[in-house]
Parts: sequence; structure tokens; C-alpha cells
Amino acid sequence: MRFLNDVIPPYDLTYDDVFMVPSRSAVGSRQGVDLTAPDGSGTTIPLVVANMTAIAGRRMAETVARRGGLVVIPQDIPIDVVAEVITYVKQRHLVLDTPITLAPHATVADALSLLPKRAHGAAVVVQDGRPVGVVTEHDLTGVDRFTQLSEVMSRDLLLLNAGIDPREAFNHLEEAHRKLAPAVDADGKLAGILTRKAALRATLFTPATDANGRLRIATAVGINGNVAGKAKQLLDAGADTLVVDTAHGHQESMIAAVAMVRALDPQVPIVAGNVVAAEGVRDLIEAGADIIKVGVGPGAMCTTRMMTGVGRPQFSAVLECAAEAKKYGKHVWADGGVRHPRDVAMALAAGASNVMIGSWFAGTYESPGDLQQSADGRLYKESFGMASARAVRNRTSEESAYDRARKALFEEGISTSRMFLDPARPGVEDLIDSIIAGVRSSCTYAGAASLAEFAEKAVVGIQSAAGYAEGKPLDASWQ
Repeated sequence: MRFLNDVIPPYDLTYDDVFMVPSRSAVGSRQGVDLTAPDGSGTTIPLVVANMTAIAGRRMAETVARRGGLVVIPQDIPIDVVAEVITYVKQRHLVLDTPITLAPHATVADALSLLPKRAHGAAVVVQDGRPVGVVTEHDLTGVDRFTQLSEVMSRDLLLLNAGIDPREAFNHLEEAHRKLAPAVDADGKLAGILTRKAALRATLFTPATDANGRLRIATAVGINGNVAGKAKQLLDAGADTLVVDTAHGHQESMIAAVAMVRALDPQVPIVAGNVVAAEGVRDLIEAGADIIKVGVGPGAMCTTRMMTGVGRPQFSAVLECAAEAKKYGKHVWADGGVRHPRDVAMALAAGASNVMIGSWFAGTYESPGDLQQSADGRLYKESFGMASARAVRNRTSEESAYDRARKALFEEGISTSRMFLDPARPGVEDLIDSIIAGVRSSCTYAGAASLAEFAEKAVVGIQSAAGYAEGKPLDASWQ
């Protein structure tokens, strides 16, 4: 990346402060851009879901990995639960979504409580392992909540073969005027569910898979306690990437923790952070990290900068840290500050190999929280920062009441925030579609056919607040 007219600013920059200038391009199609990350994480799109309890769970993990990204399971989840999540994700189908299943005698109330757990909005009624009906929210509207599903389910099923080619599946669904259909194995047992949009996405995205062709998943470990022991348990459970995580990554405890994890000789990438300067990058790489997590304070749930004054504008932090990591043949993940697809593109232009997203994905069907409704009828989920009092309470649940109360006094995050679902993009895959379309376009504007070329060829300028505002679309006339 270079600055327009080689003008290097004397101050640090956020994503809002910069723009990209088009360059001569020989890249003829957005689909001709290879978005595979060069950092060993196995992602085929440069997106990593942040290790936040309100965002990263098993449903998020399978969905994002199916589209080529990676989810980091938080450190405050018990190891045995994390192991179950890893096993669950590894067993998921690479094309078919995991359906909600209910018995014919289950009630409308049972179905309504589960439908918001999946973006496809349907439940498959199963008997002896075989699909016998499908119910959607439309089928259940106005129906007594104690009615059994056998009385309201649709029995006119289109069944797809579990091994069907996605394009062929799309054509079948289109011809039958169906939005979705159950898929069955050779014995007629339910194997999954597929929507028209999911079939289409399966032709556009490549899943992030391990050497055995299973979906990838990452896990986080803290820097306190038996770090090596926890890390070994996560590795034994099948984690594909280990994230050694703390808010202040440039401290002796972090450096020691990374060294302990490296001593285990894991055959997966070690990610460590967070830092915002070259010195932190260098020390963590020397301790054994493969990827450095960059960002202090830019996250939507983080109050660190307002509480402490500590942090750095994210674009400049990523730019400096990526340049330092490159000297060692290593990489950085840009963690935080992303609110629009353009921000992901700017982080990649600055040299990040992957971009971490947190709160933006909290307001989706796939995040772990329960779907709630505000007084004005808008759907939302609750999110909270991982340094907030709420997160500290969860993380220290086994400590004494005194120690827990003492630590809760020192919070640097929001304990509750409403993340509203976008009616036009309520699922995480909808957001991924938007983000990746923007990133692919950015690459073609820069004349880059890969992420490495993008970071090399991007020409970035500096803009005023008015320049940023000018680039925003208007949803109503200015007259």
C-alpha cells in the first residue's frame, strides 16, 4: 500500500479518515479475486468472528466456516463445553445447514421458540429420523400455541439428495417454487436443510476446511492459570487455531504465555494480542506467535479509550503492525473498529490477513443470545464487551465473592447493548454477502487478484469528515 501522492500524514488515522483511489486493473471479474488468507488460518474469505460470548457460538461457527471464515470460541467457556462445540462443528455438512427438528407431537409453542435460532426460519418435523413435514412461522401465525405440529405442518415435501450439486439443488428449488427443502441420505434419513440462497452461496463461497475436509474452528485461551494445560486440552479437542488473548497483549505475562504455548509445538497457528505498535508485534513474534491481533479500543463494546486514554486509531495501528510482522514472514489480524464493508477493505489494504468482527455480527440469528423485541417491535439481541463487569462476572464465577466483587469494579466495556437485526440482512450470511462483495470490488478497483496483491497495490488517500460524509448514500431526497 502507498499513500496518494506519497503524502504520509503526521497523525494517526481511523478507517473513516482514509479512502482508496482506483488503479489500472486487469482483473476482469470480482469472482476472479482469490480471498484466501496467506496466514495459515485456512480462511477462504478474510473474516474472523471475535471471541465474544454474545457472538461466537456453535451456530455462528458452523455457518461462518461454511462460507470460508473462522470463529474464535471465547476463553471463558468451560473446556468440556468447548470440546463439545468443536466436535459439533467438525461433524457439520459442508453444504447443508443444520435443521431444527421436532416430533409431530411437539407443539406450535415449541416450534416458535426455536425458529429464531436459524436464519432459514423453518423446522423439519421428523419421525424415526425421516422428514414428514415442514413448518415455518407463516404456518404457525394465528394458531393456538398448544396445537400439535402434525396438524399444521406442510406434508407436501420436496426432498433433496444430501450429495446433490448445489447448482442442481438451486434449479430444483426454483422449478418447484420452494424457498427450502430437507435433504436426505441414501436411507431416507434427514441429513440437513437447504435454501435457494444457501445453494447459490455454496457455488460462490469455499468452506474453510481442515486437512480432513471438516469445517475449521478456532479457540481462545487466556494468559492466567494453567495456560499450557488449557492450550493442550484445546489442541487435543481439535482446535484449528489457538488465540492467546488479553486486552493488553504487550506485557510479560502474555509473552510468557505465548512461549508456553509454542513449547507445546502445536501444528496449528498461534495468534496473540492485542497490540497496536511495532514493538509489541516484534516481542510476540519472538515469543512464538504466528499471527498478531491488532487493536486496542476501537470495538463498539469497548470503553478502554474513554476510560484510560490508551489505544490507537485502527488504520494506522494495522498499517504499522502489518509492516513489522511482514519483516518476520508473519501476519496480523485487524481486531475491531469495523462498521461497514469499506472498513474491512481498508484493513486489508493496510496489510491485515484477516479482519475480526464482533458487535456487527451480534445482531444476527446465528449469535448465541435469545431474540428479543423492543417496544417499537424491532428485533434485537443483547451484546456486551469482554472486559465489562458482566463478562468479568462470568469469567470469575469460580472465584470467591470478594475477589469477584473486587474485579467487577474495574470494567472497560459495555455490559449490555441492544444489537438490532437489520430486516434486510438478519443473518450473518447476509452480512458476509455484503462484506465480501465490497472487498472483491475493492480488489478489482486496485487491480489486485489476491489479498497479497491488494495490500501491495492499494493507493490510499486521506479525507476530511466532509469527504467521508460525501461518500454515504442518501435514503431520502435532500430537497
